[in-house]
Amino acid sequence: MGILIIVLFIGMVLLTGGAFKTASFRGGNVQGDVQKVVIGFKNFNYFPNTINVDVNRPVRIYLDESVSGCYRSFTIKELGVAKYLSSPEEYVEFTPTETGTYRFACSMGMGTGTLIVR
Repeated sequence: MGILIIVLFIGMVLLTGGAFKTASFRGGNVQGDVQKVVIGFKNFNYFPNTINVDVNRPVRIYLDESVSGCYRSFTIKELGVAKYLSSPEEYVEFTPTETGTYRFACSMGMGTGTLIVR
């Protein structure tokens, strides 16, 4: 099984030219005071994998239909966020009270990203 995963990973690297791109998400769709963020799945990771939000304003994170498997188990350990989002309609909501940089990941740590609170 491990060898199969390695072969698939190497194959995807070759097919994408080794370019595992990152993207940054600034702001978001603000509904009232809530900062709405929708995260998808691209190149074996969350996309976008860098998200900027404002401090002391509620953040609502959704995972779109492209996200599957353990990636649907979304965590931001430093902020106490951990929730399995079984559908694109479900979300996790929290209010960051301190500026800083926080890592988000799936429950297995395979998919990762950065939340920047400014």
